[in-house]
Amino acid sequence: MHITAEPLENYAILHLRGEFDTYYCPALQKEVDELQRAGVNNVVLNLRLVKFINSTALGAIIKANKALVKAGGKLVIARPSSFCKDIIEKVGLDRVVPVFGSDEEAGQSFGAESVDAADNSESVFEEDESSVLFAPVDAGRIEHFVTQSKTQTNPVHGHSFGKKWSGVGRMSALDTEKLTFTWSGGSTDLDPFAMSQFLAIGTEWKVKFRLPLLQRGYCEAVMTISEIEERSDGIKIVSSFSEVSAEIRDAIHQYSADLAYLKDELKKATE
Repeated sequence: MHITAEPLENYAILHLRGEFDTYYCPALQKEVDELQRAGVNNVVLNLRLVKFINSTALGAIIKANKALVKAGGKLVIARPSSFCKDIIEKVGLDRVVPVFGSDEEAGQSFGAESVDAADNSESVFEEDESSVLFAPVDAGRIEHFVTQSKTQTNPVHGHSFGKKWSGVGRMSALDTEKLTFTWSGGSTDLDPFAMSQFLAIGTEWKVKFRLPLLQRGYCEAVMTISEIEERSDGIKIVSSFSEVSAEIRDAIHQYSADLAYLKDELKKATE
């Protein structure tokens, strides 16, 4: 990860770029310490080009904020990438460290003069890390439910429905025993009742999901649907692991531990 400091009138912007993990936590602390020695206690973290961040890095942000607040200043975040924004909201960091859509808005939060946002046309890594891909173990369910809908396009691949159809949901909870996610029906044109019939209680589904705080690709497992809640905009599904490797179960355990650590750090930050 690279950090570039941009000093302004009464605050500074730290532009972070790359993957912010445990290794780079001391680098952030060093930059904040140097700014404080120079009399700067208001800092903006620009996370537009940060494509990965882990729990220790989030903890370092909380620590830096506490040090700045103690000195009469504060830390704010500007322009987080979609990866960072999703993680920040998921763990509740935005309740302690304010998040702004631009450097200008972040600067104005200190009561500073407006500054022009830096011109940077470089593309940003954008991906929804809460996505859950799912497909029935029994492919016959696809033919029975999905191919009878009005829309005949696979939401994942864009081609006609077939035995390779996959749905795309959004993770809402995860532990070593269960995965909970929501599904709006995508392009199937199924209403909530039909969706709940498609993902019926007791049916098995192959799922792929990510653990955003860990630097890895998709985790794969087989889940059994245990609960379904119909909503006006789709359904909420609770599923239990029926087939999952020891490696993935350990990773989920670490993911849960990371979230617990962050919640504890956030609690301390608000005391």
